[in-house]
Amino acid sequence: MLTHFNNQGRARMVDVTEKAPTHRRAVAAGEILVSPGTMAQIRAGTLKKGDVLAVAQVAGIQAAKHCWELIPMCHPLPLTGIDIAFTLRDDRVEIQAAVTCTGVTGVEMESLTAVSAAALTIYDMCKAVQKDMRITNIRLLEKSGGKSGYIAEE
Repeated sequence: MLTHFNNQGRARMVDVTEKAPTHRRAVAAGEILVSPGTMAQIRAGTLKKGDVLAVAQVAGIQAAKHCWELIPMCHPLPLTGIDIAFTLRDDRVEIQAAVTCTGVTGVEMESLTAVSAAALTIYDMCKAVQKDMRITNIRLLEKSGGKSGYIAEE
């Protein structure tokens, strides 16, 4: 039987009652491609909506905390840590989100959601000065905990 379908073939949230809690960690990354002019304004903090990276940081943290409300089959998790980091390049903002918990299911979706929300926030805050930004390359870099152990992107 497939784990995410009930005996009627309909979607269900997997029952994790019997799983033992372990320390779990997931790191996701992504980027938003911007023009040099937009990047200059991000660096200088001169965009009309405010400090782009500060707002994107909070958006990413909030998104990880609320992932279970956005993604239908995600379990609500007691997250113990969320860290969002940005690297500014000439033509892009690289985003990385690390999420941790001690629980019965992984935090991959939380880290991916954090990166996505941070990128969307950067897009929203910069769209007045650039219409052709691209959010790209959102992916899971690594995860650890649970029966799978440690898995990293190749």
